[in-house]
Amino acid sequence: MKKELITVVLSSYFILTGFAYADNISEDLQIHGFVAQGVIDVNGSDFVNDDQDISLELTEIGLNASYQLSSDVRLAGQAVYLNGGNRYDEGFRIDYLLLEWALHNTQNWQTKLYLGRIKNYHWLYSSTRDVPMTRPTIVLPQSVYFDATRDMSIGGDGGAIATRYSNESIGDIDVTASIGISPISTEQTTILMGSKSTGKLTQKNDFQASIYWTPSLSQWRFGLATTNADFTYKSGIDDKFMYGVLDLERFYANAEYQAENWTFSAEILQENIKLDGLLFPDFVNDSKGEGGFVQLQYNITPKLQFLGRYEHYYANKDDKHGKQLELNYAGAVPHYFGYQYDTTVGLKYRIAPKVELQFEHHWIQGTARLTPVLIPEPRVNKDEYWQLWALQLIYWF
Repeated sequence: MKKELITVVLSSYFILTGFAYADNISEDLQIHGFVAQGVIDVNGSDFVNDDQDISLELTEIGLNASYQLSSDVRLAGQAVYLNGGNRYDEGFRIDYLLLEWALHNTQNWQTKLYLGRIKNYHWLYSSTRDVPMTRPTIVLPQSVYFDATRDMSIGGDGGAIATRYSNESIGDIDVTASIGISPISTEQTTILMGSKSTGKLTQKNDFQASIYWTPSLSQWRFGLATTNADFTYKSGIDDKFMYGVLDLERFYANAEYQAENWTFSAEILQENIKLDGLLFPDFVNDSKGEGGFVQLQYNITPKLQFLGRYEHYYANKDDKHGKQLELNYAGAVPHYFGYQYDTTVGLKYRIAPKVELQFEHHWIQGTARLTPVLIPEPRVNKDEYWQLWALQLIYWF
């Protein structure tokens, strides 16, 4: 109960801060924030907690600001407090703190440079997943937006360049490239690798690029993206793991159609994962995973929105039913750790202009998107079929 009390106190402070700032923001300085508190229940897995009880570990508190230093240069940043249970590391972090420089601006061309702790602008929801009211659901599709790597996926320390070309006959073309490194905490290392890990996981580099096309006079938007990241693991005292290297390459394709009262979205992912070491000196594993989702959002009324989504993920697309996975572990890891399917329905209700209530229910088969990643935990996750529901109240200013 002590954690819940701290959350209430922090939430109240940020709400009062929001009202205080609302009337004291200059034209150059913009300050915004949000407070989101919810309840989540997972039956059949350790997605949120090991005991699978109803939990209040659904807290998001954030404060972001931007300051226009000149007509071409802007400074922006966001700090958040998160509590998501087993999904990611609890506590405060800086999501981004960047300098945005408008290098070139004409009728057809706009180019911007970003330096610092930059944001990920490449995937369909990567630039909005850090703010609860801009996400389509409380829990994003895990097939693409894996919560265990949330902090690494938000962005990293480095630079990015983004160019837009606009043409009346062609439409808008956006090209973005970035390179950076994301810090990985001890807690996040434990979430990804398990409680028997005592070493340090480090990201060595992360290159990302994307291209988006919005045809002229069209409600469609199409995108392609790629990421290439390298990691090393240095073992600790009495560690179950040893030194190892992980190479991760991902390819994305997405499409979105926005009509007056509904939005259709789809995104697919293929990832190439190469692992050297970690388990024993000559261990090598090279696999290709794939996943994706289709989603429909429909405005029943101006205040009430319905969402339906289906997604899938295969840890190895050459072993979609997990039979080889089970053989590799001599039956200790069940086949359903090789895949995950999720059918989701949700509702959003706008209580007031800046207050929203979200509810969703997930029916899930398989456990391929549960942590730890390298050595699955079948003792806790012994159910192939499991469910979760979540309810979250959001206020922003």
